[in-house]
Amino acid sequence: MVRPAAFRANQETADSNTFQAPAGACTAAQSRAAHSEFETLAETLAREGVEVHIGVDTPEPVKPDACFPNNWVSFHGDGSIVLYPMLAPSRRAERRAELLEELVRRGGYRTSRTVDLTAWEQRSMFLEGTGSVVLDRVHRVAYACLSPRTALPPLRDFAQRCEYDAVTFQALDRDGRPIYHTNVMMSLAGDFAVLCVDALPVRTERRVLCSRLEATGRDILVLSIDQIYEFAANILALENCRGDPLVVLSSRARMALTSDQLRFIERRASVISCDVSTIERIGGGSVRCMLAEVFLPRH
Repeated sequence: MVRPAAFRANQETADSNTFQAPAGACTAAQSRAAHSEFETLAETLAREGVEVHIGVDTPEPVKPDACFPNNWVSFHGDGSIVLYPMLAPSRRAERRAELLEELVRRGGYRTSRTVDLTAWEQRSMFLEGTGSVVLDRVHRVAYACLSPRTALPPLRDFAQRCEYDAVTFQALDRDGRPIYHTNVMMSLAGDFAVLCVDALPVRTERRVLCSRLEATGRDILVLSIDQIYEFAANILALENCRGDPLVVLSSRARMALTSDQLRFIERRASVISCDVSTIERIGGGSVRCMLAEVFLPRH
């Protein structure tokens, strides 16, 4: 997690993120609320036995979305660190080598290589980390809905260099615009997938995607378009220090689930929720976006 120093609405991201409130002034009270939500999420995860590493954002240059590190970096079990190309110029400053060095040192992790995809920014092609790609790390499948923030060439580059099979599809929001990040309409957790089927306008792509998920042994929890606007698909599977499965999501997302949907998840994992409503409304991302899960091996 990265503790924000200058959280506020970002005009550069608002055009492609319809889940984000229109950019405007972020009041001092809203900024304080966002910082409080960040600390509460970190503390809640730690209490549940999750190992939490916190990096600290710098005031300059201003990085309004610094609390969403999963868009610029991912960590892999073979020791790879992947750096991603991002659409908004203001977000590219979030990629800070010192944050990675501190994480590796404090966690006692081993790294083998850095896969740097950021050169795609020079060609105006983007792939925003595990926002753009939902990774099945066991079966080596990268699922992605194509959008202004998720382009096919850098996705293919990632898939080739990291040995994933890319499965792409079109996903539209309720206004018929491409959904900006795959992880707001789809997530993988343990033996199940969360998916907004209605967001996929092409029926053949629906069948292919559902068949692919089921072929990897996953049950599918279907969400509505309205539910993904409450960030109900923006969830993350974690493990605590005892190896117990957890699913973390926001309070807003949890309230959007029906009792049957919640029981579906609770049969498979403990459900942990936190209020991050200010971050959701102003930043346009939820709990999953605030967490960059670490799979690096340890010394």
